[in-house]
Amino acid sequence: MTVLTDDLLASFDESVGPVDEARLLPPVLYTSPEFYEFERQAIFRREWLCVGRIDQLKEPGDFRCITIAGEPLIAARDSDSELRVMSAVCRHRGMVIAEGSGNCRRFTCPYHHWTYGLDGALLGTPAMERAVDFDRSDHNLPELKVEIWQGFIMANFDHDAPPFGPTMTKIDDMLTNYGLESTTTLGGKTIPDLPWNWKVMMENFNDPYHASRLHGPLQTFAPSHMNDFLPWDDNDGAIGRIQHFTDIDSSFNPTQRCILPVFSNLTTDQRKRGGFVLIPPTLALAIVPDEVAYFIISPQDAGNITIHIGYCLEPSALEDPLFDYLFKAAEDGVNNFNEQDIYVDAMTQQGLNSHLAPRGRYSWQEETLVQFNRWLVRRYREHWPANGA
Repeated sequence: MTVLTDDLLASFDESVGPVDEARLLPPVLYTSPEFYEFERQAIFRREWLCVGRIDQLKEPGDFRCITIAGEPLIAARDSDSELRVMSAVCRHRGMVIAEGSGNCRRFTCPYHHWTYGLDGALLGTPAMERAVDFDRSDHNLPELKVEIWQGFIMANFDHDAPPFGPTMTKIDDMLTNYGLESTTTLGGKTIPDLPWNWKVMMENFNDPYHASRLHGPLQTFAPSHMNDFLPWDDNDGAIGRIQHFTDIDSSFNPTQRCILPVFSNLTTDQRKRGGFVLIPPTLALAIVPDEVAYFIISPQDAGNITIHIGYCLEPSALEDPLFDYLFKAAEDGVNNFNEQDIYVDAMTQQGLNSHLAPRGRYSWQEETLVQFNRWLVRRYREHWPANGA
């Protein structure tokens, strides 16, 4: 029996109203393999996915691989320096042809040595001369639609998808003076096999309600009640909030002060605040005056995800002789928060699997969660199967 019923669809109404009236989405949305497969079709194959940063692919031949919701992808600069995002699945027998990152002149499948150019064109096919009506040009790697936003590489399987940039207007305003398109990117940890649904990760990331409780002394500089929630519009592609600080130049490290260079064009007011942004379904940003930490979220299945963490920094940061030490301290500070969040996300997923799991009510400090519900439910409704019963 399907979980994708008309009754379930109708129940979403309770989750998209005003925050002081709304309830949590039904727990089955976080636990059902069938519902996750629906999301793969309705969301991950139609929405804009983050696959990395543009400055991670500077030279022709540079490439990075990432798997998002079961889809292995390659982001690469071709020989003409054009940025491409392609499937990493060989068109012969389905092997993944590349992993990790590096620089190369072509991609060769290790299995049978089918070879592809940096643009995805099939170049070499050993011992295929007897295949009837076989044309290499019919077997190129499928490409995704690509757009660059604030230095992030966004890709979409749907070539008819509306442009990404116009849905980010309010976040562009929030990021004014950070210069993210020209910052320096440093990779952080990749953490696989985290045992919770991708939506649990998104909700926790942009929930200020827990900040003063769970994180306690780690986050006294950014208390839960000092937030401005960005207004919601159904055409928005992101959910954001401005987090005000108790002191200027606060940051995510044990000193609670910026230890890396502050972004050089920030105003005094901007140095007194930060922010948190969700760009569903894959990207989350944590913004402070000396770093923007980003998290690329990739579901593995209904109850497991991988996260890829990276950092956008003021370019002058690398000139400090103590940079390696300072960056490690900054990264360790982010990881201190992550350790607490990892515990609560895992325990939340366990609770959502219970037959007694609630559709709880929200605090006013969880406005961002209701906005995320609205983003989701709009897409669920649009792509709900006609045979729902």
